Amino acid sequence: MKRQKFELLILGSSSASPTSERNPSAQFLNIAERYFLIDCGEATQIQIRKNKAKLQAIDHIFISHLHGDHFFGLPGLLSSMHLLGRKNRINIYAPEKLKTILNLIFEASDTYLNFEIIWHFTTNDKLNLLFEDDKIFVYSFPLKHRIFCTGFLFKEKELPRNIDKYKLDKYKISIADIHKLKNGHDVVNENGELIKNNLVTINPLPPRSYAYCSDTIYTETILEYIKNVNLLYHESTFLDDKIDRAKKTFHSTAKNAAQIAKLANVEKLLLGHFSARYGNLNLFIEEASSIFNNCELATDGKVFSLS
Repeated sequence: MKRQKFELLILGSSSASPTSERNPSAQFLNIAERYFLIDCGEATQIQIRKNKAKLQAIDHIFISHLHGDHFFGLPGLLSSMHLLGRKNRINIYAPEKLKTILNLIFEASDTYLNFEIIWHFTTNDKLNLLFEDDKIFVYSFPLKHRIFCTGFLFKEKELPRNIDKYKLDKYKISIADIHKLKNGHDVVNENGELIKNNLVTINPLPPRSYAYCSDTIYTETILEYIKNVNLLYHESTFLDDKIDRAKKTFHSTAKNAAQIAKLANVEKLLLGHFSARYGNLNLFIEEASSIFNNCELATDGKVFSLS
């Protein structure tokens, strides 16, 4: 059975300062043709065009916190959407002060967007449901940074059970009962016999999940939110020789990220938010791999698919 897309495109992987090869934080996530933008550092709209992502298909933007490398690209992105004729409203999930910032920018430039912004203000006290439709859930959860900051968790809903169509005739089950079977219920057939669900259905493919841990110091309080996810992005601004600097700035090292991935029993770890002081990023993989084997660099332009 062919699965719907669950694909993550990395638009930016640098920390506070961009480099000639790495832009500030931004990611583009496609789940079943739902398009989400996660953080929006400088040059995000350029990266979207460069990587041929669907700019106007983005209906939901998630901003983890209000350090510039995570949202300075947003005014330009929204302005370009406006200039390109967007009419559909857009949902922004972010700290409340972002609304004040954007309103001031657009007021100062006498800009009036052709589309409505629907605001959803985040909190960092617990796991909070931000968005839900028939396919997915999106949650925010608290991180521990120098200022208010949240992570985001994207989870597919459980798929309905698959019907073994050859068994329907064998057990004389009415087509009208297919909906019940898909939802895991037993049914009574045309002869009045109770037919157990597992006789005529097949387990669906397991739901997939992605957790985005933006800027945060090492903290095991996040484990309950990200446990067993298929894909975990965890910031790794520094290598462990700069652990004191990491603690002072409320950031993590590659070793810290690997420790979290191991404790959370995740399937794959993505490392990102690299300090501009580092040129050889393979050192991050070497450090993290000593603790957690399945890790990769989440550098600009890379695509990660959950099949």
